[in-house]
Order: sequence, then structure tokens, then C-alpha cells
Amino acid sequence: MSNIVAIVGRPNVGKSTFYNRLIGERQAIIDDTSGVTRDRKYGLCEWNGKTFTVIDTGGFVQGSDDVFEAAIRSQVRIAIEEAAVIIFMVDVMTGITDLDEEVASMLRRSKKDVLLVVNKVDNQTRMLEANEFYSLGFEETYFVASLSGSGTGEILDTVTEKLNDDHKVETELPKIAILGQPNVGKSSLINALLGEERNIVTDIAGTTRDSIHTKYSKFDKEFLLIDTAGIRKKAKVSEDLEFYSVMRAIKALEEADVCILMINAVDNIEAQDMSIFRLIQKRNKGLVLLVNKWDLIEKETNTARDYEEELRVKISPFNDVPIVFTSALNKQRIFKAIEEALTVYENRTKKIKTSTLNDFLQETMIRTPPPSHRGRHIKIKYVTQLPTYYPAFAFFCNYPQHIKESYKNYLENQLRERFDFTGVPIGVFFRKK
Repeated sequence: MSNIVAIVGRPNVGKSTFYNRLIGERQAIIDDTSGVTRDRKYGLCEWNGKTFTVIDTGGFVQGSDDVFEAAIRSQVRIAIEEAAVIIFMVDVMTGITDLDEEVASMLRRSKKDVLLVVNKVDNQTRMLEANEFYSLGFEETYFVASLSGSGTGEILDTVTEKLNDDHKVETELPKIAILGQPNVGKSSLINALLGEERNIVTDIAGTTRDSIHTKYSKFDKEFLLIDTAGIRKKAKVSEDLEFYSVMRAIKALEEADVCILMINAVDNIEAQDMSIFRLIQKRNKGLVLLVNKWDLIEKETNTARDYEEELRVKISPFNDVPIVFTSALNKQRIFKAIEEALTVYENRTKKIKTSTLNDFLQETMIRTPPPSHRGRHIKIKYVTQLPTYYPAFAFFCNYPQHIKESYKNYLENQLRERFDFTGVPIGVFFRKK
């Protein structure tokens, strides 16, 4: 099961505030108006050495009470199906409502781990008032004030206890996930690669709803292809298909070794694309950027070069990524995209001898030694690759806390240049010798 934590509940109980608290950013818009969260928000939370995806399920179309209630029921059903842990949030200031009781009934019937979180409990009087929520029948009930963060740590402790450790690898084959917004050409790409109509292809965005796993074994190449439901813009839909699609896409992302992120050449890279780009980066997955529908672009002498330069500026600072211009419809450079993805897979699984790394370190420090800090001369003694599922390196030195970010970036760039980690996020850590 994927490490997805979904926050569910009726409008205006503080789901977005709590979500922002978990991911450490002010990403979701916070307002006292019910239903202000229109887009699905999903981000990463790290706690107790575990990383998991948090989804704020607020996005539904404003309308009558019936529309609100139908949207909430739908979200809860999808969360029950797809999430590993469900945080059911209620509001101490309004008490238990009929809708709270209905959601509670749905969650109690499920076999998923549910944490009841009573929000806005920021004084002793409200703590006494919150006792009524025990009547909802959940064994694990927590009292928080998400605006100040009070009580958040205890919830996170429980969440991480319930989540699986690293996902088990079901196959030794490289796993390549194809991600992107609906109707960008993901299914067309897979059909072109396989030479058969494996997926239904239509002009209607969102035809692919489930992740589809296909073994590819042609031209001396063998890997597992994962096609996903598109991540669509909430403004363009009036159903909860998007919520379902986001969860499935995140599951595919977590399962994959390398992600091919498809964007539409006509639209260039959009905010939705950047969200999934950063999620891939934070998850330390390999990445290939595929600019599809390139046949629709009017060409001049340097069109591709200029387009690529503009794209790399937008995705910086992680811009050491292969960019391939394709047309899935015309089968133009589609195999080039797969070759790049397999090369990125090799880069991601690359292991470098400690002796080779230390030769590299000596040469690098001779060229540019680490800057001193407040009169302290910083010496990096040696470096070794860590036994992680992605390339990560530990530099042992006398003052690790005083290594500047600029020098860390310098070392990362030198590692990339020397050992070729194109398409792969790498970790650089400093430890006390």
C-alpha cells in the first residue's frame, strides 16, 4: 500500500491549515469561506525518518448543501479505497453535525486506519467541549489547534507507526511510470511503444482512470511500463475523478524507479506539471521530461534549442534532466525517450567505489576548497556513498554545520559532472568526523 495520508471532513473545519502544517509550507489557501479549496493539494511530509504524501481533499464545487454533502461522501469513499491512513477532521466550535456523523459511519465500516482529529482546541474550555466527539466511536481521537500546531506531533507519531516502510520491489525489472496531465498523450505513447491498442485513446481528458502495468520486452530492452490517470485541473471538471486520478498517479510515482513526465508542447510546462515535477524530485525518482505534440509547433532554425533553454530555466535548480521532443501520434523519437529513461535508471542505481570518490574529493578541494567560517578552517576528510535507493553521499568533516549551501551545491554539481547523474536527484550530506 502506498504511503498516502488523506485529510477528509466537511468544509471549514481547518483541513487546509492542518495540511499546511504537515508539509511545512503555506501551499493551500486558507479562508473562512466554506469550500475555498478548489484544487487538490498534495505534498510531502517527513517525520520519524519516514516520508509520506498528504492529500488535502477540500476541492469540490460550491453549490447547494446537497452538492457539498455528495462531494464529501465521494471524497471519503475514494480516501477509504486509496489512502493508507485517513485523518477525519472535525471542528470543536460547531460540535458534531449530521454530516460529521454520516462521514463517521462510513469510516467506521471501512477497514482503514482512521484518526479522528478535533480541531481548534486551543484552551481548556474547548478541551472540555471536545469530549463529546468520543461519541463518534473512534478509538484514536486527537485534539489539535492546527493554526498554532499544538498536538500535531502526536498525530504524526501515530501516522508514521501505521505506514509501511520502503515499498517492496515486486520485480527486478526497471519500473517506468508515465505521468502528466490528461490528454497530453500518455496512452498514445504506450500504444505506440507496444504496437497495439493497449489503452483506449480519445480526445476526452481523463479516459485512463487506473494505473495500467505493462511488461515491455522488445529490441533487447525489458522493463515495466506504468501508465497513470492524468492529473487534471479542478476548474475543468465537475466530478471527483480528479481526486481519484491524483491518488493513482502518486501511487505509480512511488512505485516507479524512473518517471517520464509528459507535457504538451503547445501549452509548455504549467503549474500542474511543476507540482508533479517537484514531487518526483522530492521522492528522489529518476526523471525524463517529454515534450509531446512537437509536430504541432511551427519550427524555425533554433526552435528546439530555445524551447529547451526556456524549459530548463523554469525547472531550475534541478535542471540536469533529459528533455526529449516527441510526437506520440507520429511515433517521432518515442524510443529515444525510453532509451533516456533506461539511462537514467542506470544513473540512479550507480554505485561508486569509496576510493574513486576520495580521489574525486581531493581534486575538487584543490580546485575550490571549502570556505572558512568565522575563522574556522573547514576540512573534509573523506566521502562515501550511502546505501540508499538513490545516489546519496556523506562527506565527513570537522565542522559539518558550517558548510555553506553554495559549497554543497558546488559539490553536487561536481559529482554530476564527474559521474553522470543526469536525470537523478542526488543527496549530499555532511557529517562529523
